[in-house]
Amino acid sequence: MCRLFRSLSTAVIMLVPSLVLAQGLLVDVRPDHRYRLPRPIIIPRPDPQPPQSYKIQELAVQARLTDQVARVQVSQSFVNTGSSQMEVSFVFPLPYDGAVDQMTFMLDGKEYPAELLGAAEARRIYEGYVRRNQDPALLEWMGTGMFKTSVFPVPPGAKRTVTMRYSQVCRKTDGLTEWLFPLSTAKYTSHPVERVAVDVTVQSQVPIKNVYSPTHSIEMKREGDRTAIINFVSTNEIPSADFRLMFDVGDQKVGASVMSYRPDSNDEGYLLLLVSPEIARASSSPIRKTVIFVVDRSGSMSGAKIEQAKGALKFVLNNLNEGDLFNVIAYDSTVESFKPELQRYGEQTRGEALGFVEGIYAGGSTNISGALDAALSQLQDDSQPAYIVFLTDGLPTAGERRETKIVENARAANKVRARLFSLGVGYDVNSRLLESLARTCYGQSHYVRPNEDIEAHVSALYRRIGAPALVDLKIAFDLDGYPPEKGPPVSRVYPKDAYDLFAGDQLVVVGRYKQSGTAKVTITGKVDKVEQSSDFPAELVASSPDDSKAFVEKLWAVRRVGEILDEIDLQGKNDELVNELVALATKHGILTPYTSFLADEMADVRDVAESRRRADLSLFSLQETSGEAAVAQRMMRNSLKRAGGAPGSGFPGSGADRGAMGGGYG
Repeated sequence: MCRLFRSLSTAVIMLVPSLVLAQGLLVDVRPDHRYRLPRPIIIPRPDPQPPQSYKIQELAVQARLTDQVARVQVSQSFVNTGSSQMEVSFVFPLPYDGAVDQMTFMLDGKEYPAELLGAAEARRIYEGYVRRNQDPALLEWMGTGMFKTSVFPVPPGAKRTVTMRYSQVCRKTDGLTEWLFPLSTAKYTSHPVERVAVDVTVQSQVPIKNVYSPTHSIEMKREGDRTAIINFVSTNEIPSADFRLMFDVGDQKVGASVMSYRPDSNDEGYLLLLVSPEIARASSSPIRKTVIFVVDRSGSMSGAKIEQAKGALKFVLNNLNEGDLFNVIAYDSTVESFKPELQRYGEQTRGEALGFVEGIYAGGSTNISGALDAALSQLQDDSQPAYIVFLTDGLPTAGERRETKIVENARAANKVRARLFSLGVGYDVNSRLLESLARTCYGQSHYVRPNEDIEAHVSALYRRIGAPALVDLKIAFDLDGYPPEKGPPVSRVYPKDAYDLFAGDQLVVVGRYKQSGTAKVTITGKVDKVEQSSDFPAELVASSPDDSKAFVEKLWAVRRVGEILDEIDLQGKNDELVNELVALATKHGILTPYTSFLADEMADVRDVAESRRRADLSLFSLQETSGEAAVAQRMMRNSLKRAGGAPGSGFPGSGADRGAMGGGYG
């Protein structure tokens, strides 16, 4: 992997190694300088704090990864906040496991002399810094080479911008090329960085399939099948994890990569599977689909909400593909369809449907059951994927009102396995009902907060589901020499079901495995009604030599916690689930409203009985079905279930949907 250096890699002003992130060290070389480096911060932080002599305003990283070669430019702006002039030298420890060349150093646009030193000479200089500053923190770089500049001054109050350019060969493991940029300097600083921006362009001669960050919530844009642009921005934060980016390439219709991690050979291992379809070319014909938009027009939708909903409908109607089937259903206490049956999309039907939307006005009660029955009854042909976008802002107040009965009716009527995407608008919705409907009808639920725009949410959803690439997706794992009587070789897989894969999507699957060895992953699905199948190799390790893939275990634990909360919410509590929830949350430090005791400094997390009692009491809040708290807790649970998902697949205002593990779907 493209490792700059293992831990700090920041510009550090000897007296305060601050968050200069991945850059090196600014070393104060004044003869009378004797400030000590602060030790790694312990929470709660000691009082008083060590003296701080500069503040990092911005760190900007621009990287271009061409196949396995990374060319990186790092710019860091800092201000001398002290009262005296500093005389500093920029020191950059070379990577432990990579070849770096073409290093250039500039200060405020002017190139400065610098030299590359071998490990022996670098060690002598490191030891000198350590002796003079009476602190062993720099010892972590012993054994590496060094990039060192001449001395330059920094007057009090002055701002300086340090720029460094270098190129490096990235490491490739498990079929994935990995680039690592150290940002984990929080243990050495108490000041947040005003702005951190990481911009990466990945280019390959072979089509790029999966692009994944296990550490950060990234945004991604694809420019054809051989270029991906990745962005990450944070403000006023102290980064706590190095930035890791992985990608793989291939010519297949579907790309897949598997990573495995087994910290304890006596326990089951963990695996992570990334699946991405090929990027559709402009000349290719999109898969035909059926879309039914069901919109709430009850009295509570009056005003801005109904206008935003109409704007969302118009967006969908203007972005369907020729040959798609569609309909629009509006409901209050009654149910009205644009047409009594599905329509073939074209210029004429588009214009007529836009006219129908323009005539929608709010008023009346909310017949959720009747609207769903009307939509599902129109779906009789399963030869192409069908999607229902269901929007409501209230509780069922007309027609069938019983929650369980509404779900049962939808299950029975959904004969073609249509995917239901429910959007709850505001806090007055029955969030548990929407979750149950989405789970029963193979879809997902999303929520639009009162201050958010309905049109933005629906547009984001349709941009994702508007181009199905692989329908009725199925994943199978086979392990050489594994006896079938032991059950499946991979178990406790999340998500439990993955139905369709959309263009630009990335499916992230986690699971546990019992036996190590060479495995085969088979992915099947339909493209234009024709079933296709692809096989991919995987190596399930017997024991992991280090913790470089420990994120796989954490991601599985986060997903499992989300699944446990889902089961408790929809089926009720039981001791086994609560005990597992407490054990996972305690081991992995997963904070939820039901495990908030982990953040209580007075709580003894080793007291299992007390932890279980506190979690048990907190879980009573899942009985709430509507209101701000009910919606918030189900949004949180969904973010756990989708943790580590596709970059850029989140919805407006819902960054948490991409999860605690970086950059979903799955």
